[in-house]
Amino acid sequence: MELKLARSELNGEPKSISLQEIEEAVKREGNKIFYFDRENSHKDLMNLVDYFEERGYSVYFREVRYGLDENDYIYEVHILQ
Repeated sequence: MELKLARSELNGEPKSISLQEIEEAVKREGNKIFYFDRENSHKDLMNLVDYFEERGYSVYFREVRYGLDENDYIYEVHILQ
């Protein structure tokens, strides 16, 4: 599964990250926070949450609004051991 990380610039393109890369980063650091772009489907992000919860991690997921427009949001995911 490929997910798109949050953009660092409003007009920039989001970078992709694979599930395996996310898992390696979490194993390496123990606890990790990821910010994902609004272009990701909610279903894919719920699959990510389920994937890590099945492996014994605590996962916190929320939508972060940073502007007044309805499209001004990103997803925040905390993965903790």
